[in-house]
Amino acid sequence: MKQVVFLLLLVLGWSSIAQVSFTAEASRSKLGINERLKVEFKVDANGDNFIPPSFNGFTKIGGPNQSISQSWVNGKSTFQKTYTYFFQPVKRGTFTIGQAEITVDGQVYKTSPIQIEVTAAVDTPNQSRAVAEAEDGIHLIAEVSDSNPYLNEGIYVVYKLFFSSTVNIRNWRPLDNPKFEGFWSQNIDIDQLELKEGEFAGQPYRYVELRKTVLYPQKTGELKIEPLSLAVSVEVPTDRRDFFGRRMYDVVEKNFSASTKTIDVNPLPEEGKPEGFSGAVGEFDFQLKASEQTVVAQTSFELSSEVSGKGNLKLFNLPKIQTPSSFEVYEPERSENVRTSSLGMRGSITEKYTVIPEFKGEYVIQPTTFSYFNPRTKVYETLQSEPIKISVTPNPQRQEETSVISGTDTDTPRNLISSKNNFNYIKLSANLRAKNQTQFFQSPLYWTLFFIPFLSIPLMLIFGKVKNRGTDENQLQQKRASKLAKRYLSEAKRNIGDSKTFYESLERALHNYMKARLKIQTLDMQKDKIQALLTQKGVSQGTTENFLKILESCELARYTPTVTEDMQKDYKEAARVISEIDKEV
Repeated sequence: MKQVVFLLLLVLGWSSIAQVSFTAEASRSKLGINERLKVEFKVDANGDNFIPPSFNGFTKIGGPNQSISQSWVNGKSTFQKTYTYFFQPVKRGTFTIGQAEITVDGQVYKTSPIQIEVTAAVDTPNQSRAVAEAEDGIHLIAEVSDSNPYLNEGIYVVYKLFFSSTVNIRNWRPLDNPKFEGFWSQNIDIDQLELKEGEFAGQPYRYVELRKTVLYPQKTGELKIEPLSLAVSVEVPTDRRDFFGRRMYDVVEKNFSASTKTIDVNPLPEEGKPEGFSGAVGEFDFQLKASEQTVVAQTSFELSSEVSGKGNLKLFNLPKIQTPSSFEVYEPERSENVRTSSLGMRGSITEKYTVIPEFKGEYVIQPTTFSYFNPRTKVYETLQSEPIKISVTPNPQRQEETSVISGTDTDTPRNLISSKNNFNYIKLSANLRAKNQTQFFQSPLYWTLFFIPFLSIPLMLIFGKVKNRGTDENQLQQKRASKLAKRYLSEAKRNIGDSKTFYESLERALHNYMKARLKIQTLDMQKDKIQALLTQKGVSQGTTENFLKILESCELARYTPTVTEDMQKDYKEAARVISEIDKEV
């Protein structure tokens, strides 16, 4: 009886062990070096801690993709878990795919090794149906709105992913983002991908617009738009079906790249170019207006210069206004209300001047002209503001100072002396002494000797200050440079946390600093010209390279996610570089 029980337990143990099957299968045992290999590891129990083997001689191009299938037939349940890999051979030879491991109910199971022979490239490589359909059914296309624009004329590039009805896209991720060298660029945010119907090569396709970027060429001649590269996971239908008769899919990961686009940029025509043209390209309106036309002397009012419309609004300078010489005018405060879409920049740029008239009278602010190039009509156009009359009334708190103005700015104001000061020039007391009289007491020599000890004290203090002037002057120069950097970077500091707004503010601050410090125009804001100008001004090579690296970081940050720590680091680096340049120039 004991022997029967023992044999029964032994049979049951062997049957339980035999219930778990863990195998490895390769799509081919022999293939060319230009073909692909699919390897599947299958287990018929729900195991965990799967450990793949080493795949020497192969490069993994997809996987692992995990799938589970379960069915019931006549009350009997079947289960299978599959781990799928895709490989590309790296050289010819015979290679062994080692043992994979998995744990089921605490027991470790291993697959048998598989030998694969890799031969020379074949003329017609055999690849899986899934890979072939993925390559034929998906296309990444870059479309450019205008391949022959003018300098500083806005264009856009849109990247579209076309795919046929035979495949489904599971997900995608960028492998390499294009660098728009020679362009001012801004990415257009796409909040949600929209599936659209279209055609590719005359066949019906579905597509999504993955990315849009607005470009303003900053150089003439041929400029290249680098391709966008994506890794796409594609679901391709197979001939297999599940228990309910539904078609099963294979998942393939494939890399796709859009072709490089070449843009031929035309220079702006020299014929008819107005004097004072600052590089504005587009269609604009211009106006100059005053907040008040009747003001009191010694009180301020605002004078606003505004350009609105569509075009390269952020890439040119507004014209300088001309005011009467008796007006005190402060540096303008610039504000931007610009929206960027696939059609380019639209909105307005405003500069507000604070103006203080010194004397009463009637004044005229002469018209200001603004010129721009219209790419639609291909001619330069000039706009002129209307003259503005300003009436300045006397200031009641300064009655002792009045002015006489005849109505033109060339007349010189004449200050009138009040009656209480009419005789101030007459000396009413005199200290007379006899001629040829010698007296030591209260003589110049007496007072000189008297004050020498007292004068020596400030002289010693002055000597001490001169001695430490080198150190003090260096500290003062460093403080001035630090204040200058903070003034230009104040807007960027306020936007730390918002990647897009921060790097736009940082780039604008760096451009404004270079314009003010090196006296250059917006058209000259190119890396090679900036490098040459900084070198010419005596700035060290290291400081110049750091400045250009920050500009490049601003460009790259539009397309890559950044964290607050990176923004704080770039802000501190920008402040340090501006301080260094200000000390060296």
